[in-house]
Amino acid sequence: MQKESQPNQAVKEKVNEWIKAYQLHQDDEAQSSLVLHYQGLVETIARKYSKGKSYHEDIIQVGMIGLLGAIRRYDETFGKSFEAFAVPTIIGEIKRFLRDKTWSVHVPRRIKELGPKIKVTVEELTTELHRSPKIEEIASYLEVSEEEVLEAMEMGKSYQALSIDHSIEADSDGGTVTLLDIFGNVDEGFEKVNQRLVLERVLHVLTDREKKIIQYTFLENLSQKEAGEQLGISQMHVSRLQRRAIKKLQEAINAEANSEFAK
Repeated sequence: MQKESQPNQAVKEKVNEWIKAYQLHQDDEAQSSLVLHYQGLVETIARKYSKGKSYHEDIIQVGMIGLLGAIRRYDETFGKSFEAFAVPTIIGEIKRFLRDKTWSVHVPRRIKELGPKIKVTVEELTTELHRSPKIEEIASYLEVSEEEVLEAMEMGKSYQALSIDHSIEADSDGGTVTLLDIFGNVDEGFEKVNQRLVLERVLHVLTDREKKIIQYTFLENLSQKEAGEQLGISQMHVSRLQRRAIKKLQEAINAEANSEFAK
């Protein structure tokens, strides 16, 4: 078995001395020495994960946070070298940062971190109480406010954004609807006078019912529900007809614009 060289052993001992000095006495000079010593390691790992991204410097800073965390938690009695302990810690911190970057909705980090804790707490309290725990019991167990628990549980549902074509329910006739079907106020630009003039020139492509829906929802600013009440149809039906009407108008407006351009 090959023995460790004396220079390497000396460096390892020095690193362990710095770590002990910081852990036992909060020695800032020892911490600075460790940061300088491992700065190259952090930058190498950061380059692997940044791959030219604009937030490369942010990744380096996050890696440094991981390094500082490793310094605080390292225990040489486990028989593992500091580097072997620090590298996974640094990588873990960077990956957590990159995951945060991919959230579709910006959520405070404290709320993101609370989500997994709530899941574990619910399991433990359910076993202990033989029933589902109440919000106040979860909050008390985690020593946080009930508002934070509710916020974390709600925001956990927003981890991924849904496509506007995502089917979410069916109407009374068995047809599916999408998020786009129920997304109101599709084009606020119809409120402008010049666009109203364009709209009037292409309204002939619509059926009478489609014209009324455009009139109610865009010119009179009625909600889809209110427009449906005026026409005696469901809100979902209004949504579908509105979507079809808008598509017809867009195609007619584009055709007219192309015709004007060709003159």
